[in-house]
Amino acid sequence: MRPALPSGLVVRGFTPPLRLADFRLAAFDMDSTLINIECIDEIAAAVGLKAEVAAITEATMRGEIADFKESLRRRVALLQGVEEKWLHEIWEHRLELNPGVETFLKALRDAGLKTLLVSGGFTFFSDRVAQRLAIDYTRANVLEIVGGRLTGRVVEQPWGDICDGAEKQRMLLQTCQALGILPAHAIAVGDGSNDLPMMAEAGLSIAFHAKPAVREKAMLAINEGGMDDALAVLR
Repeated sequence: MRPALPSGLVVRGFTPPLRLADFRLAAFDMDSTLINIECIDEIAAAVGLKAEVAAITEATMRGEIADFKESLRRRVALLQGVEEKWLHEIWEHRLELNPGVETFLKALRDAGLKTLLVSGGFTFFSDRVAQRLAIDYTRANVLEIVGGRLTGRVVEQPWGDICDGAEKQRMLLQTCQALGILPAHAIAVGDGSNDLPMMAEAGLSIAFHAKPAVREKAMLAINEGGMDDALAVLR
């Protein structure tokens, strides 16, 4: 008889347990997945615009605004003139890792998996989170800062300007190719609609405290508790 799963864990399309050793890569969204906040909303709060920006963020994550790039440009434009010091303030005083994240990442590393942070957020935070969690690869957006203030724009990079759902998917597939593995040997973890393209490619898709549309499509949904609850189906 199979052991009972933790409450708040919903399994679809497979019978636990899965062998962690069968996977070689785990890809993660950042905001509201690895960390407890939506960074852009917190930056907006510094200038009294949290309600306006958060409303766009919520609608985008629910899938009500289909064009993530346009959504992000609109939100970043509202941040024009915000002092860079607020980014440091958020990192030092507002941003926390979500429950179970460190335990889950350690289990992945111990099993030999590589890790990828792929975010529609910003490198100011993703670089620091990746360093803290010893994540191997990252992709995120770069906020343009001139004279210690945000310009309201994102910086063009060699791969493009904004990491949206299509870019998350492409980065997952590119990393799999670089590692010489099939996407079936990857795990993808997210919470919003822009995570669905990469989750659809992975051998195991995990929704973590996610929006309803994401929970319904994920193979494993963690609706309560910590991310390490996923280890109940990975041995």
